[in-house]
Amino acid sequence: MKIKNYILVFAALLLTFTVFAQQGKQNKADTLFNKFSFVKAAEVYKELIAKDYNKDYATRKLADCYALLRDPKNASKYYKKVVEQDNVPVEYYYSYAQSLRGIKDYEESEKWLERYKDSGGVVNSNDFSKDSNFITNVFNAKQQYFLDKFNFNSEYSDFGAYEHDGKIYFCSTRDAGVAIKRLYGWNEQPFLDVYVTELDSEEEVDHTKKLQGDINTVFHDGPVTITKDGKYMYFSRNNFKDNVENKDNKGLTNMKIYRATFRDSIWTDVEDLAINSDNYSTQHAALNSDDTKLYFASDRPGGMGGSDIYVVDISADGVLGEPKNLGDVVNTNGAEGFPFINNEGTLFFSSDGHVGLGMLDVFASINDENDNIIDVINLGTPVNSSKDDFSFTMSANGTAGYFASNRSGGKGDDDIYAYNRIPPLKVEGVVSDAINSNPIPNSTIKLYDEKGGQIAYMETDENGYYSINIDRNQDYKIVGSHDKYIEDYRTFTSKNLKTELTTITANLLLNPVEDVVTLAQLNTIYFDFDKYNIRPDAAQELDKIVDLMVNQYPDMVIRIESHTDSRGSLSYNDKLSIDRANSTYEYLISHGVAPERITAHEGFGERRLTNGCDGSEDCEEQAHQLNRRTQFIVIKME
Repeated sequence: MKIKNYILVFAALLLTFTVFAQQGKQNKADTLFNKFSFVKAAEVYKELIAKDYNKDYATRKLADCYALLRDPKNASKYYKKVVEQDNVPVEYYYSYAQSLRGIKDYEESEKWLERYKDSGGVVNSNDFSKDSNFITNVFNAKQQYFLDKFNFNSEYSDFGAYEHDGKIYFCSTRDAGVAIKRLYGWNEQPFLDVYVTELDSEEEVDHTKKLQGDINTVFHDGPVTITKDGKYMYFSRNNFKDNVENKDNKGLTNMKIYRATFRDSIWTDVEDLAINSDNYSTQHAALNSDDTKLYFASDRPGGMGGSDIYVVDISADGVLGEPKNLGDVVNTNGAEGFPFINNEGTLFFSSDGHVGLGMLDVFASINDENDNIIDVINLGTPVNSSKDDFSFTMSANGTAGYFASNRSGGKGDDDIYAYNRIPPLKVEGVVSDAINSNPIPNSTIKLYDEKGGQIAYMETDENGYYSINIDRNQDYKIVGSHDKYIEDYRTFTSKNLKTELTTITANLLLNPVEDVVTLAQLNTIYFDFDKYNIRPDAAQELDKIVDLMVNQYPDMVIRIESHTDSRGSLSYNDKLSIDRANSTYEYLISHGVAPERITAHEGFGERRLTNGCDGSEDCEEQAHQLNRRTQFIVIKME
């Protein structure tokens, strides 16, 4: 009997020790989680699940670990088990929906988002469910961005690529060539350092390419941005200065933005900026085009979500003003970060709170005429994916740049992707009165394609201005009209234009109409290259003008304007255009038009091209032909 009791006591003690062991393991996992050591925490939670100890709780925490590690594949795997648990908090429905979006299972994601809302969950107005057609719209949009090769990625995390003065600066957790590596507990990778290399370099980027000076420390450093004159660098770093690490009241080391000065070929004199605090993070510095404003991300109190984007003025002596939150058009109750401002004042940033394709997506601001941000748009594919896409930057001319992503197919964790961009193209102009040059508001503008099909219709504003987005590599005709004027038109082409060209100008001149008299458009005539003789097709058009002026409208008065293409010198083209005006004038006079009814016959050389064929690029002959022309302006008719 005693032996039996001993066995029972021993078994009870063994069970107790086992329970204590598992309980200690759970405490260990939770401690690692709370210290942001998610890789190590995940391993311990897996052990608890295998031992079937507090399995539901461990599964939830394991799923959260993978979500925080930005691993939607594994996060969705474990969230799927979580949402099948009894009495699971409804927030896990939302987390599951997000992770499904991260693996491109948009249909299932939508189902779980609806279940979240049906269970009482609140979805903010910028949630990815806002537009049910969003995914379709993004994938069907005309592609502007095209991926290029980036030569400097590693098997670790690389991001924050920034181009300045022929060099590229970026952050990386690589530490190739270093014997002892300090690891960051969150993801078990080395701490970030700033690297720099020549744009066209073919050398491997290792520890020898770390930025020289006082920027890199034993903690996280970067990304960076540099003033246009190259004198100052703003960069992110853990709260660490003079070999002292400062922590907040929770024991965490936050991020700060520092400013360094370029002196004696190195970056030194590191300053802790007034916008920083020990109690919250301030990071991801970006400068506007004239270096008078600093944009950054911060989770400081008073924001709208996990982190918001702010802007602060920089005075001439480098003193920073009071930070201003960019407001709820940009910021959400999610996380916004990695701002960048291009030369046109457009803000690019990453967010997981706006309608997106995946987790973090890159967005761009839409600004009004006063540079106020009135909306944001998703950049679409291939910049954005179902994973994290961030740290977007752009070259000065707007045709190339970089961003980072942890999408599939990369070399490491986060990878840098280069892109080239074909920016949108528009035709714009002003419709004016041909007599007094005053703008004509509310005149009708119609745009036609090369087959004569109407593709756009609009009215000019109070300044007679119009603007229409057009496709590249097309021929167009733009027609302006008003009920009190004779219509005018221009033909132009968007073929063979330089990529960075974003605007074609086509101004229109309308001549007043007397009473209800309507006149057929006086057609433009064209000339052969380097010639000014009247071609047979031009003679047919001139005969029509003679008939109009002699037989139908005997009081009509016109002006002749002749032009050339851009080939040849400016002075030669001026003379050639005058010869074309003279030959046109002489034809009309010789066929019966009184000289006093032609007020002027002038040549303008290549000064009024109808398209972008200005000699800076190769154009097809058809495009040059559109510039070799004579046009007729009606001055008076009764």
